[in-house]
Amino acid sequence: MSIPTEPIGSIPRSPELLQSIQAHAAGRVSAAELETAYEDAVRDTLRRFESTGSPVITDGEQRKSSFATYPLEGLTNLAPDGAVIPFKDGHTRQLPRLAQGPFRYGKFAGEYLQRAKPLATRPMKQAVISASALSLLYPADGIAGYSREAFVEDLINEAVSDIVSAFYAGAETVQIDFTEGRLSLKLDPSGGLLRSFVDLNNRVLDRFNDTERARIGVHVCPGGDHDSTHSADVDYAGLLPSLFAMHAGRFYLQLASEADRPRVLRMIAELADKSHKIFVGVIDPISPRVETAEEVRDRVLEAASILAPERLGTTDDCGFSPFTDDTSTARDIAFAKIRARVEGTALAAAELGL
Repeated sequence: MSIPTEPIGSIPRSPELLQSIQAHAAGRVSAAELETAYEDAVRDTLRRFESTGSPVITDGEQRKSSFATYPLEGLTNLAPDGAVIPFKDGHTRQLPRLAQGPFRYGKFAGEYLQRAKPLATRPMKQAVISASALSLLYPADGIAGYSREAFVEDLINEAVSDIVSAFYAGAETVQIDFTEGRLSLKLDPSGGLLRSFVDLNNRVLDRFNDTERARIGVHVCPGGDHDSTHSADVDYAGLLPSLFAMHAGRFYLQLASEADRPRVLRMIAELADKSHKIFVGVIDPISPRVETAEEVRDRVLEAASILAPERLGTTDDCGFSPFTDDTSTARDIAFAKIRARVEGTALAAAELGL
């Protein structure tokens, strides 16, 4: 395929895995039995991913507690009363709060890839959480004996190690999940918080050389959890200038669910560097309807009429199940949508003569 296409990452966990997770929490399933359930879920996810024809796959984040909190697994220096993220439908997600230093990751993303890659036959990508998202763990009133400056230095070192772990495990590409980017403009319309997030993430990206950064991408969307979003009402115009100041080579952008795609595509064409690879969202994970390959083709052709086709890739707007308990999208629906993305991208490439 001459137009690259990649998933964002998460796939709804299998019902069997969810049952095992709940049973283990209740003490009815052993750690060994839970590990078997994880292994089975990952194997089934990879098999079904490959059957869609997707040239790049993921493990569906079956083992992650969530796309954002996996580095916190096993940590004992956290309190439960951290930042609260409200969603449009009224539900919330709450991050923990760092109670004492130093800050260290409990788990690196490369561990997931290391377990999954021997079961796969296609190239794999690995998603990592942004340093800016984890910066929200530090409390506004500080931590005695552990300054914010010391925390940020530790955070940058850990975030760099997270990306390195993914490359070391064999990731074809690494995707930084930056869904808080758009949300930051809701929290601070002046853009100051967004700029500070970009600066922090660039301190991580600047630890890598140009060749490595060409394989590192940034994903943005207005959130996607239980069929709701946290910042879809925030205009892309406020986000994109700062977003493209990030020192990454790839950008994965939610667009399928955007009301005025041509307007956003024109902004992207104006702001993105010619070296950037732009992966446009052509699948809406929140919608229960499976897009047709022809619909995807038309969305790709729309993007290609504004962006140079050689700069173009396709993706999904967001992950299908970024949190373990999000079962709003059926597993079969997710894979059907992925197949439509793959087939529709191929149709567009053929029509463009690529």
